[in-house]
Amino acid sequence: MSWLLLSGLLLLGLLLLGLLPLVRERWRRTMGPGARNAAPGRFARLTRGLTHYQWHGPTRGPIAVCVHGLTTPSFVWGGLAEGLVAQGYRVLTYDLYGRGFSDRPAGAQDKAFFVTQLEEMLAHEGITEDFSLVGYSMGGAIATAYTATHPDRIRTLVLLASAGLKTEPGKMGRFIRDHSPLGDWLMLALFPQLHRRGCEAERALPSSVPRIVDLQKNELRYKGFVPAVLASLRGILAEDRGDDLRQIHRSGVPILAIWGDADQVIPISAVGRMTERARSARQEVIKSAGHGLPYTHTQEVLEIIAANSRNRLD
Repeated sequence: MSWLLLSGLLLLGLLLLGLLPLVRERWRRTMGPGARNAAPGRFARLTRGLTHYQWHGPTRGPIAVCVHGLTTPSFVWGGLAEGLVAQGYRVLTYDLYGRGFSDRPAGAQDKAFFVTQLEEMLAHEGITEDFSLVGYSMGGAIATAYTATHPDRIRTLVLLASAGLKTEPGKMGRFIRDHSPLGDWLMLALFPQLHRRGCEAERALPSSVPRIVDLQKNELRYKGFVPAVLASLRGILAEDRGDDLRQIHRSGVPILAIWGDADQVIPISAVGRMTERARSARQEVIKSAGHGLPYTHTQEVLEIIAANSRNRLD
């Protein structure tokens, strides 16, 4: 075999290897009617596409709206929603664009992108009264941004392991976030396996959501999920919600922030940063809890929320 032919085969192999992540993403399943047959709840046609949502509990009572995080759709609220219903709430959960059963629109996923989806979701459901807003991880950043924009709508802002306090990813995460198009390729090539590994690391943990590890991994089957995660890393998760928190503090909206002291995603140092930006925030730390507060420490979270409600009434 000549050197020229060997070089050509080597280049062809490298080209095919380079194309593999792109081809794999292109051939993932489309989130469409077939995939949505098993979806609970309903769908709202909003400006950027279909949004999957579900009501839990009675048709009357105080409303709690729950906003999930970066990679785990609204099924993350399964156990917590049941507990909030038991406390008398009427609970609305929905899938952010790019996740769960919702559409996967292209483009930036910044503050305006997610706040507009929430505004349109509330308008679609005719929610005009004030309500409690619960945000988990990235959903905490979204809930904070919404509350700063509409403080008159919010009874209480509840933040669970909240993003938005400028927590930086590791070196590889920063490189992927800051360098396009190479970062896009690396995200498609590396993230699926990292996501599966991260999910499997939680398989032995208690969970109020049955099969949550398998449900989380299932997101990778659908086209647009990985690009949506990258768009959020470059969008709302690259933004600092410090000014929003200061504005919420000045507006008088009660803030309840709950953290896990063993969280490897949002470090416990976030407690101090929250204090600097919103001194009025009530903060609680759950011992030995990681990042999965809504499903791994559901009862503790519910007890803290209930106690906070009682304290406000006293």
